[in-house]
Amino acid sequence: MTGLRDRQKADRERRILDAAVRMFRARGYRAVRLDELADRADVSVGTVYNYYQTKGDILIATVALEVEEVIGIGSAIVADPPRGVETALLALIFEYYDHSLNYLSKEMWRTAMALSIEAPDTRNGQHYSALDRKLCGQVIELVARLKERGEVRDDIDPEPFGELIFNNLNMMFIEFVKDDSMTLEALRCAVAAQMRPLAAMIATEDA
Repeated sequence: MTGLRDRQKADRERRILDAAVRMFRARGYRAVRLDELADRADVSVGTVYNYYQTKGDILIATVALEVEEVIGIGSAIVADPPRGVETALLALIFEYYDHSLNYLSKEMWRTAMALSIEAPDTRNGQHYSALDRKLCGQVIELVARLKERGEVRDDIDPEPFGELIFNNLNMMFIEFVKDDSMTLEALRCAVAAQMRPLAAMIATEDA
């Protein structure tokens, strides 16, 4: 029975998140009421509150869906990166970017970012920051893996350099979601131009 209850609980939560993704994208985060979301998910409003304290919690949970999926994809790249520092870094970054609008619209991303900045010590703010740290950690891990493989110079510390790369890709993503007219291809081109000299700076002569 415990297994059945757990599956039912997971199913209800997934229905809530699926409904949130569809409704937030279609109508905008602020326009959607929790009672409407509950109706779409075929659960009661009370059930929604059993899982999430606020509508912001639901939005951050959709961000978590996004991040956990791209971390899973990124893990395969980190485990066996393509040859070449620039190629490997861009492979990971582009997976992040190309997946970024699967669940969230740009408006949803802007709202989630605002929630995390407005109240960094709240559950939402802390959860968002934790997700960022996971992504940053994966970039650091990739730089370390390339160093182990002899493609990154011995004098390069993967942690600060990985943080530098993550901070840049994150800032560029913020610019992307701020501009509704900016395409993913434009974002990719801009970041590729920035990564080229950074990669050359840390690559060994033989890489």
